[in-house]
Amino acid sequence: MNHCQENERVANEPEDMDTQEAPEDTLQVPEVRSGDNNVGDTEDVTGDNEGHVTLNGDIANEETENQETEEPMEEDGSRSEATFSYTVQNISRLKETSLSPSIKVRNLPWKIMAMPRSSHGQDRDRTTKSLGFFLQSNADSDSQAWSCQASAELRLRNQKDGPDHVKRIQHLFYCKENDWGFSHFISWNDLMDPEKGYVKDDSIILEVQVVADAPHGVSWDSKKLTGYVGLKNQGATCYMNSLLQCLFFTNKLRKAVYLMPTESDDSTKSVPLALQRVFYELQHNDKAVGTKKLTKSFGWETLDSFMQHDVQELCRVLLDNIESKMKATCVEGTIPQLFEGKMISYIKCKHVNYESVRTEPFYDIQLNIKGKKNVYESFKDYVAKETMDGENKYDAGDNGLQEAEKGVIFTQFPPVLHLQLMRFQYDPVTDSNVKINDRYEFPFKLNLDPFLKEPEQTPADYTLHSVLVHSGDNHGGHYVGFINPRGDGKWCKFDDDVVSRCSKNEAIDNNFGGHDDDLSVRHCTNAYMLVYIRDSCKGMFDILQAVTDDDIPDTLKKRLQEEKRLEAQRRKEKTEAHLYMTMQVLSEDQLYGHQGNDLCDFDKIKFREFRVLKSATFKEVMGILSQAMGYREDQLRLWPFSQRTNQTYRPTVLELDEPGKSILEVSEGDSSWTVFLETQHPECPDTVLPPFDKETDVLLFLKMYDPKAKRVSYCGHVYAPISTKINQLIPLMCERAGYPPNTRLAIYEEVKPNMTEKIPDQSLQLDKALDELMDGDILVFQGDDPDNSHFDLPTARDYFRDLYYRVEVTFCDKANPSDTGFALTLSQKMNYYSVAKAVADYLETDPMLLQFFKSQGHRDGPGHPLRCTYEGTLRELLATLKPRQPKKLYYQRLSIKINELENKRPFKCVWVNPKLKEEELVLYPNKTDTVRDLLREAHKYVQLSENGTGKLRLMDVISNKIFQEHKEDTSLEQLANNTSKTYRIEEVPLDHGSLGEDEMLVCVAHFQKELFCTFGTPFLLRIKDGEAFTDVKERVRDQLDTSEKEMEKIKFAIVVMGRQSYIPEETEYHVDLKDFQPQTHSGGTQQPRPWLGLDHPNKNKRPRYNYLEKPIKILN
Repeated sequence: MNHCQENERVANEPEDMDTQEAPEDTLQVPEVRSGDNNVGDTEDVTGDNEGHVTLNGDIANEETENQETEEPMEEDGSRSEATFSYTVQNISRLKETSLSPSIKVRNLPWKIMAMPRSSHGQDRDRTTKSLGFFLQSNADSDSQAWSCQASAELRLRNQKDGPDHVKRIQHLFYCKENDWGFSHFISWNDLMDPEKGYVKDDSIILEVQVVADAPHGVSWDSKKLTGYVGLKNQGATCYMNSLLQCLFFTNKLRKAVYLMPTESDDSTKSVPLALQRVFYELQHNDKAVGTKKLTKSFGWETLDSFMQHDVQELCRVLLDNIESKMKATCVEGTIPQLFEGKMISYIKCKHVNYESVRTEPFYDIQLNIKGKKNVYESFKDYVAKETMDGENKYDAGDNGLQEAEKGVIFTQFPPVLHLQLMRFQYDPVTDSNVKINDRYEFPFKLNLDPFLKEPEQTPADYTLHSVLVHSGDNHGGHYVGFINPRGDGKWCKFDDDVVSRCSKNEAIDNNFGGHDDDLSVRHCTNAYMLVYIRDSCKGMFDILQAVTDDDIPDTLKKRLQEEKRLEAQRRKEKTEAHLYMTMQVLSEDQLYGHQGNDLCDFDKIKFREFRVLKSATFKEVMGILSQAMGYREDQLRLWPFSQRTNQTYRPTVLELDEPGKSILEVSEGDSSWTVFLETQHPECPDTVLPPFDKETDVLLFLKMYDPKAKRVSYCGHVYAPISTKINQLIPLMCERAGYPPNTRLAIYEEVKPNMTEKIPDQSLQLDKALDELMDGDILVFQGDDPDNSHFDLPTARDYFRDLYYRVEVTFCDKANPSDTGFALTLSQKMNYYSVAKAVADYLETDPMLLQFFKSQGHRDGPGHPLRCTYEGTLRELLATLKPRQPKKLYYQRLSIKINELENKRPFKCVWVNPKLKEEELVLYPNKTDTVRDLLREAHKYVQLSENGTGKLRLMDVISNKIFQEHKEDTSLEQLANNTSKTYRIEEVPLDHGSLGEDEMLVCVAHFQKELFCTFGTPFLLRIKDGEAFTDVKERVRDQLDTSEKEMEKIKFAIVVMGRQSYIPEETEYHVDLKDFQPQTHSGGTQQPRPWLGLDHPNKNKRPRYNYLEKPIKILN
């Protein structure tokens, strides 16, 4: 039982709701689902409601506001709102739960539920009795997936002249919380008090006015009720769904999309084709349309469908993509024709005759809503003039810095106007984006003539076409679209896969925002994007003209219909998959060329697959194979593969007693049956296969080994009686290998991987010579030549033993994270140098100029480096990888030999040239070297000034400030690898060489307003005691290589112990070295040296992004 307890509230629990005793109170309901709730107008919560004439469980129909301007809402059962009542008889004797008959709202059954409730107060001996009053929805359904957002007024009707007792609820009804209300709606004493007037003839009247959204997860027929269908949500794609519906109902755009040529496009990568498919299905389907093919064409991964993005950003990216794909086609220019307007950006000087004017196109307008009441105020703010004075004066060329006015003015508004409401804005206090939920009004009819520089040929009158709404906050929420498809004021709500009729009030007024005190509108629900259609363009460009089948090219219709047919066929095959089994057929021509164990590599070979009914007889299946392979049935014989105990796969004889058996019985219940299909030799097209006696004959396969080429060749198969001697097979082997008839052969049995045994006595019978003679045994033969001993792998036994230790290893470049690498087949017995040589030969480099890294066991990526003195084998190196994990190692090219590198220490630092340009530098000094040795090493890699000192120095940089300079005799072992510290090498400037007693070097660093906001490249500057600060400024300007105009924007400050003291510009300041001397702490310790701060804006500051949210990209 889900209910609201009076005078009790537990945070974040949906059961515990605040109650409402008076109309002005607000009921706050925690959100359960990230969706928005838009309901119609509600009546005053007090009063007699005398207009309702109801009987027990009867429905009282109410007229909807604005009914005269809107078409009738859905048929009775699908309506969004209803008021119904229930008379509870014999209330004084009520002991159990009493349920009213059900009524239908949004095609769900709703009931009133009443019951007596008791609770214990603080005094356990005292019991308080009250009436429980609940609204129940769809309680008898077994479905676990349904949900319905609703708000309601629960009323206890007064049967005298007094007011009703009323409370409100708002709730997401679903299977686990299918009733909601109050356990203690009213105390029993108040209920039964005759003076209150609630009881008459021992009965009470309970009444509910419920307003519900269209439900999800039930059989809601959007097409039947509205004429339109929705879009399926892939996880978090509601923002995309609302935009797609908006673009779909921009009919002129839809027609143009249909006309984009896509005949030769890849169906998986073409964005235009995927958009055509979505639009076509929205126009023709009876049920919700999927968007997976569209997002796949964007190049998105599955994870992208579970990340919510900005609908405004998607709108821009998608329209840009479509516009680029429309170029050089019959619909080129459609996007600017529909969405492009023009504005003029101007800067006009106040005191000189100078003006800068630039015409700019726009596809949407971003309106500031903070502190604005409506769209008109935002437009006034948009075109408001901005004064440029003080530090922000305008550079008017030869006229110098001038006071000016800056602004924009519109010259042309587009046929389709997209207004992006800036609901999300940066909050400097929290250093993040926040959502603005303030009330912001927008009209159904909009006139923008006052914001034009000059009137256009037709008035800038617009009609509201779409309202895209967001519910939630900056961290997530839910998007829905309210669309007026024909521009006639008849609105529909598009909530992913559910489409429903709605009132103008729901579509517009309820989405102004600022509804904190209105229970009928969910919290944080407001308009986010508005689409207006220009009235004069409805006829001129036929923007909303109906789209018919005649507007869709026949080639596109045929392609999409064929796709649907194939998809339906695949679905049918999937549903009927349990009736079929797969036969994987391997023919003899596929065995040639195999160099490994057994007859083939089952992981790599491509079988010919046949999908056959499990109930089909063996004879019927043979008929299918006969027709497919082009042989008569008596020229085919099946040999099922079976796994032996030694883990080899070999063909075996088929035990078939009755040809009428089903193929499932023949395969012994195996739904994927792998067989070797023996066929008659093509040179004997009219003969049948020779008979095979499973009692006396055996099937053998032959391979020939060539020690010179180190290759094996498949030589076919043979039937042989069990009594056949090994040497009786030699003539056949010589014939198939092309040897002279009397060639001496060495013959081996391939038993299993790493076990190929030579047959010493060739005069023995097969059953004596071979280990456990079975069908599918493999004999390997080679010429028995004494010269074979000169080869690397002289015998077949050596070849298969070497094969056993072979492994395919992928080598990836560590310096390139996206490198897919190259594969080498190596022996697991190889040592470090052998592996390095093989890789170096492939890369055409010196093996000593390569460094190798192990692969991480827990994830893909390079691990620890491998020392060149590693004594293990490749097998031991790969042993840490999991069995199915790719065998992968990483390498990087070196500039010095690996044995030298391992005795050195990699030292990362930054080289800063005299122009303050930074470049990352990695040096390799010896571990025992000093700073002097490091600088000597750096001389080899950096370019010094032509007339400079030629001397280098090493400094620490922390938080974009120079901390200290290291002495040359400092050991590198004393320099710690600290992530907060950067080591910097630079050439000592000429004027830093020798300093007088009245001179010193001071650190100069950049910051923006706050001292912790340091940025840029710091540098050391020579200053002299008593010199004018204007000279210091000039040296700073020379060092920064900047203009006087830019220098005027910089404020100078002396920073001591974390506090800045700005140097006044009004009075002449002279340098006092004491200002830059480090202060001594009271404890005797010295504080950091003061520095000269340059306070100015950071032009290279990167915009902040939510670390979970990536910018939207369409990759195709």
